[in-house]
Amino acid sequence: MAKQSFRMNPLAGGIALALGATTITPAMAQSTDDEGVLEEVVIVGVRQSFLESASIKRDSDGVVDAIVAEDIGKFPDTNLAESLQRITGVSIDRSGAGAQVGAEGEGQRVTVRGIGADFNLVLLNGRSMPASSLFPQAVTTGRSFDFSNLASESVRAVEVYKTSMANIPTGGLGATINVITARPLEVGDRQMSFGAKAVHDESDQESAWTPEVSGIYSDVFADGTFGVTVSAIYQEREFGYNQAGVFNDWFPSDRLDLGWQGLPPDSENPPAEGEPFWLPQSVGYSMNDVDRKRLNGQLALQWRPVDSLTFTLDYTYAETELQQRGNDVSFWFIHNASGRGVFTDAPVSPLEYSEFGGDRDFSTGTFQMGWKTELDSIGFNTEWIARDGLGFALDYHSSQSKSGKDSPYGVNSSMGIPAIYDITVEANFRNDLPVLGTPTISGLNPADHEFSGAAFRNTLSDMEIEQLDLSGYFDINDRQTLDFGIMLSETNNRTAFADNQYADWDAPWSPEDIPDDLFVAACLPCNFDNIPGAGDPGFFPEMFLFDFATMAALREQVTGQASRAPEAFTNDLRAKEETTAAYVQWLMNFDIGNMNSNLRVGLRYEKTDVTSSSLTPVPLWIDWVANNEFFVTYSGEQDFTTGEGDYDHWLPSIDWNISVRDDLIVRASYSQTIGRQAWDDIQLSLIHISEPTRRH
Repeated sequence: MAKQSFRMNPLAGGIALALGATTITPAMAQSTDDEGVLEEVVIVGVRQSFLESASIKRDSDGVVDAIVAEDIGKFPDTNLAESLQRITGVSIDRSGAGAQVGAEGEGQRVTVRGIGADFNLVLLNGRSMPASSLFPQAVTTGRSFDFSNLASESVRAVEVYKTSMANIPTGGLGATINVITARPLEVGDRQMSFGAKAVHDESDQESAWTPEVSGIYSDVFADGTFGVTVSAIYQEREFGYNQAGVFNDWFPSDRLDLGWQGLPPDSENPPAEGEPFWLPQSVGYSMNDVDRKRLNGQLALQWRPVDSLTFTLDYTYAETELQQRGNDVSFWFIHNASGRGVFTDAPVSPLEYSEFGGDRDFSTGTFQMGWKTELDSIGFNTEWIARDGLGFALDYHSSQSKSGKDSPYGVNSSMGIPAIYDITVEANFRNDLPVLGTPTISGLNPADHEFSGAAFRNTLSDMEIEQLDLSGYFDINDRQTLDFGIMLSETNNRTAFADNQYADWDAPWSPEDIPDDLFVAACLPCNFDNIPGAGDPGFFPEMFLFDFATMAALREQVTGQASRAPEAFTNDLRAKEETTAAYVQWLMNFDIGNMNSNLRVGLRYEKTDVTSSSLTPVPLWIDWVANNEFFVTYSGEQDFTTGEGDYDHWLPSIDWNISVRDDLIVRASYSQTIGRQAWDDIQLSLIHISEPTRRH
């Protein structure tokens, strides 16, 4: 770790002594009197990180929390999001089923003071970062940044601004999070670090070993005037997860009569007249295997030809590739008012639910997902000290984040291969694991299954940001400083999708079209060992596994339908935000009695112009093919529709603090900022561009 010098005040000195005085090495001692009072020391190692983090919080005018490199490295966190959760008021959103897939259980996004990730602004070295990602069933339309795209090896510190200031970009209602990476002239002399590890994840069916390698190199040349920092990390991970539940949610009903979606005739503890109750639509199970590859690299070049002039060029690249495949099985209820139910008290839902007879599909299926996310960011910065008390900075960056398909079938593809049975179906919800049973059949027969519905979906999420920032400062006197600046920013966001979807419930295919040897029988309860309910003797014993590629090729041959997503997007939504901002900020240091105080008063003006364009097909009619399945037929006609809007805001801010004692600082802040809408609110609002959310 590079050595850094700190001017010690009594608070910092007390922290250092509390952490262990033996770790403090005097580098230079200056005596202010005969007693030889120590004024300057060099702090190295872990204790330095505590002091640096405390210094950031103490010396900031607003409410700021921070973690530094040592804090990030000493905990077993998988990424920056998990490190950030150790800050007061910060929690993380973990990936999982139904959300973004790719690292089940890992932290991806942050929530600050209860405000969701879409309303927290993430900066990389003070620059707004684009965000793109894909969900299993749709493109993302929020503004939240995925921290898993940034490796922590090259991060020097992370600052969390819980109050807004005039010189900070808008968009962070909860907080503005600034990720600061290493700079070679700040690191100093040569620093090198390399690491490697292997992970054995038994959640994957193959239980493979996967590698992770990382390294950072930093050095300065030409008498310390030129420096270079390079960091990279490559990671592979193979893991799996299983899911069980009431697929497609519970169906609300208030019908007590015997009929479709009515109360089962044999019901224990039934709901009262007019009391709503809920019936399950299906009970299902899915088994998933995920292969993920991550590559993250950063390059920073710095040149300081003279002490008053510094040039910085940096580049960040991140790539995530994901392949997911799986199989599922489910029984659908037909709500034919036959059977039995044992109901709970409010909210009224069954602990046990059975239906006797009636044709229903034993739905088996296979699915595959494949996508890639790439982040590209290049930036250039110039800092110039014109003279004592006057300096300027120019910063420019162009960044893009793009998520799209990485599979020949599309981003998300699925095929149904059900069998139709006239059987009794029972579901038990008394345990953690819902237990599905079919007492009238004991297993599956490949000869009963045939092709039915399928969907092959292609999606795209693409965001580009181009930003130019000119700032400066002027020292009015020893105790007053004026900060000022202007910023020009253009953000282009695009979401697009297309799909081939087939509702083939009455199609002329037959079980004879699928060879029996394509069905691989597997134990269903075995996938949920150690979960209460898995040992229930009534649990249906088996399921089928399929090879997706083989089944997709056969389906295309049998049906004549394309077993892949279309290349051309039928829905294309685009939005452009052009923002012009200017700010001025006055800082003053003064004394109240023997207490030192700081006052910061700022005003930011921001104007945003929005242009939204939408390419959507013209619908003709909707086919209702099943209880919860609707298919839209389109005319084939398409055209872009464009709308425009704008909004502007004056955003004041005031920060004040006073050092009541050497170890006690009192703060007060008032500020206004804005949080911008999700992109779907803008892309689909073609007539009116709505105002952003405003926070006081």
